[in-house]
Amino acid sequence: MPKAVIAMACCLCLPALAACGNTAYRLKKDGQEASHAMDNATHRVLSSGAKK
Repeated sequence: MPKAVIAMACCLCLPALAACGNTAYRLKKDGQEASHAMDNATHRVLSSGAKK
């Protein structure tokens, strides 16, 4: 296989792999942020009921 074909395949694959990695990282961060938001909301609801 010519070196040019291998080089072109690498140039096309690396950005695709980087995009997949960035998507996975962002999904992880979104899940963490949603979890923290839910925890905060739960604590606010429970603490507001305790003050009565």
